[in-house]
Amino acid sequence: MKRKAGNLKSKKGNKIKNSRMQLVKENDIVQRVSELKSEEDHDANESKIAKAKKDLKRTSKTKFEEYLEMEMPNSDMLAQEDLELEKKLAKKLKVKGGKLRGDDDGLNILFEGFSDEEAVNHSLSKKRKKKKSAQQAIKDDIGDDSTNEASEGEEYSETTVEEIPVKAPSQKRRKKRKSLLQGQESDIVGETALSVTPHSECHNAEVASGEISTKALGMESSGKYVAPHLRSQTKNESEEQTRMRRRVRGLLNRLSESNVESITGEMASIFRSVSRSVSSQIISEEVLASCYNGPRGNEQHAAVFAAFIAGMASLVGVDFSAKLMALLAKIFEEEYLKEDNLSLRNLTLLLSYLCIFGVCSCDLIYDFLIMLSKRLTEIDVSTILTVLQCCGMKIRADDPVAMKNFILCVQNRVNELKALSGDGEAKINGKRMEFMLETICDIKNNKKKPKEDTVQHTQIKKWLQKLRVEDILIRGLKWSKLLDPDKKGQWWLPGDIASATDNVEEVANSIDKEAVEAQKMLELAAAQRMNTDARRAIFCVIMSGEDYIDAFEKLLRLDLPGKQDRDIMRVLVECCLQEKVFNKYYTVLAAKLCEHEKNHKFTLQYCLWDHFKELDSMPLLRSMHLAKFMAEMVASFTLSLAVLKTVEWSDPQMLSPKKIMHFRMFFEAIFEYPDKVIWNMFTRIAVTPELETLRQGMEFFIKEYVLKTNKKVNDKFKLAKKALNNTEGVLM
Repeated sequence: MKRKAGNLKSKKGNKIKNSRMQLVKENDIVQRVSELKSEEDHDANESKIAKAKKDLKRTSKTKFEEYLEMEMPNSDMLAQEDLELEKKLAKKLKVKGGKLRGDDDGLNILFEGFSDEEAVNHSLSKKRKKKKSAQQAIKDDIGDDSTNEASEGEEYSETTVEEIPVKAPSQKRRKKRKSLLQGQESDIVGETALSVTPHSECHNAEVASGEISTKALGMESSGKYVAPHLRSQTKNESEEQTRMRRRVRGLLNRLSESNVESITGEMASIFRSVSRSVSSQIISEEVLASCYNGPRGNEQHAAVFAAFIAGMASLVGVDFSAKLMALLAKIFEEEYLKEDNLSLRNLTLLLSYLCIFGVCSCDLIYDFLIMLSKRLTEIDVSTILTVLQCCGMKIRADDPVAMKNFILCVQNRVNELKALSGDGEAKINGKRMEFMLETICDIKNNKKKPKEDTVQHTQIKKWLQKLRVEDILIRGLKWSKLLDPDKKGQWWLPGDIASATDNVEEVANSIDKEAVEAQKMLELAAAQRMNTDARRAIFCVIMSGEDYIDAFEKLLRLDLPGKQDRDIMRVLVECCLQEKVFNKYYTVLAAKLCEHEKNHKFTLQYCLWDHFKELDSMPLLRSMHLAKFMAEMVASFTLSLAVLKTVEWSDPQMLSPKKIMHFRMFFEAIFEYPDKVIWNMFTRIAVTPELETLRQGMEFFIKEYVLKTNKKVNDKFKLAKKALNNTEGVLM
């Protein structure tokens, strides 16, 4: 029993000890837990203190910032103004999400090759990628709330478009998440809109492009930038015309004497590719811009462009050159008001070479000179000088009477200026005026030598002759007609019956009269033994010509095949000999033809030799006309006295009375010319040794048959004898 009681006591004591040990352990655990909590609170406090210190460090200002605040007391106001200005600029530029959302800035041209479906799929794939990255960022933010703020901020900054600070506050992150979710919703709505209505989007794009074009038109007037693909819409020209203008300008920039033929052909093909009015306007504007703009143009530059214009007129029509000259006259008057001497000189050189290459006649040049001489200011004087130095001798040879009228007009104007006091005397005494008057006197007295053509100019003239440039000559054109704003129809054609008369009956009557005259002319040709079609045509042209130039142009247009052009000289001489009274019209026309082509000169020599054989049977009137015709041709230096080398002067039996009478009339007609002309005529055969027999025979004939009957020509004969001994060939 005692043992059992002792065992029970020991068991109870063990239980008490065990319970006490458990209490002690529980107290220890509680204490440890409380200690751990206190340690955690302490650590948290420490981290908060560190954060506060860092915030203090951030909010604490450096000395430089304090200095700036001292210097700028109203910095807060300025900062606020800057923020407001940034907001205004963002609204104007339509900045949203760091991107411009404004009008098309011209970059869409780079993506013209992509189709609409590819562009839509490309944009959808990009948006899906952005959505996935945004969703992944949100999941990471929600799952990692217990992690570091710095790492969270870094991951978030990688997924978003706009960078977020490394330790951004939680409120800002929440705002960002909301904005991202809203953006996703808007993207989803946009995707559905794209997938449902692609046609409406294309229509909106077209409307937007129309709005852009109207805006571009307004921007040009305000001086703002216009995208390159919208610049063509700001002008009235289409893209095709703009490309044509650019191509024409490139060809004209490469134009030179060596390639003028090839470039003219290429330009003619461009001309035919568009309507005539548009192509004429574009090419004319670019040609004149190349001529009168830029540095001082020389005569070579003007000659190349004038040759180009002549070639183009031959290939595409006379209307091209006529419209170009009208535009030239308009630009000249505009530059004259600006008093731009450089541009006026360049335009004047071009006009002069247009006359030289046969685009316009001397009538236009004389009208232009007379218009300038009526004003005779300093600019007018320099312009007249440019024309006279360039083509003065040519226009004098073409129309001496018009040159005389021009000189009289200049003299009258000079006398008016002399009558004025002060400015008038100063103008007359100027060096430029004196030089112009000297040049006019030299041209009047034939002292100024005509310019010799260079090798390049000779080649250009041969090329233009192949193109039959004589067919495009515009005659009877006046400067006032070029400036007339009311030009209608084919205004450049002279003698247009339809434009001159409004009554249809008058036009019909005039046509009937011409038909009757043509029939009479054919009957007259048959009476004059014109037995071929070519001879009848030549006869009708020569006899119906208004003047020698009109007949010359019509003869060139006959385009006689083979050797039929030899009939021109034979018919012309026959017409001259058939006249009742000698007419110098035939001699002037013959000289013009010989000047144009040397073959006519050889044909004329053979024709005269054939008539020498018929002198014994020739009527006296016909022989007299032939003698005067020969004298005129020799005096104009178209032929020389060497044409008489077939005559047997030393054989008295060969010199029949009719031949003696004929050649006596010939030499008497020659001795009627001035001493200078006589000296030069006989000097031309004094230089050639092979013509010694001719010189001796002529001297013998004049002594025996001319001086004995007409002693008045004794002085002239002495002069001719000296000229025949002038072996050095010195001319007066």
